[in-house]
Amino acid sequence: MQYKIIKKENIYSGFFKLNKYHLSNQLFQGGWSGHYTREIFERGHAAAVLLYDKNRDKLIFVEQFRPGAIKTESSPWLIELVAGMIEKDENPEQVVMREAVEEAGGTILRLQKICEYLVSPGGSTERIWLYLGEVDSLNVAKHAGLESENEDIKIHCISSSTAFHWLEQGRLNNAMSIIAVQWFKLNYSKRDQFWLS
Repeated sequence: MQYKIIKKENIYSGFFKLNKYHLSNQLFQGGWSGHYTREIFERGHAAAVLLYDKNRDKLIFVEQFRPGAIKTESSPWLIELVAGMIEKDENPEQVVMREAVEEAGGTILRLQKICEYLVSPGGSTERIWLYLGEVDSLNVAKHAGLESENEDIKIHCISSSTAFHWLEQGRLNNAMSIIAVQWFKLNYSKRDQFWLS
């Protein structure tokens, strides 16, 4: 199967970009589609990490204000994973290592990849790399964030059972947190083997 980008137009460039694509693609039953357009949100790619202290069976989450959640029924202060955008000349592992220090005041000792996924491919190019990171929960901060980025972050260090309860109750309401905690819950019985090579 093939596709053609006939033309690409930039509609907006700011903190994010919005581009208009003129497209055509092959059809499953043969031939080609007609030309059509789609506006695509070009946010960049990100990496996120579920921080875990296996010696104390603690998971670390961050809580911060998210403008995109203003119109939800719940609070726009979301409980999330440590995460950040992948900058030029960075790989996803470097991002989560950096962000763990900036957002939680903790150092990742070992990493395991959980998965990577497309956030909303019908309208955005964003892809997320998701990890489990081993930390010492005694070394994480209570509050963190870069003032230069207007970050005001509260850190939650909770038991695995509390995290599972938050998942069931819908307190975790963003994709990366739900995916990571579901993966962690499914693999919880194998947690002593997470970082074995």
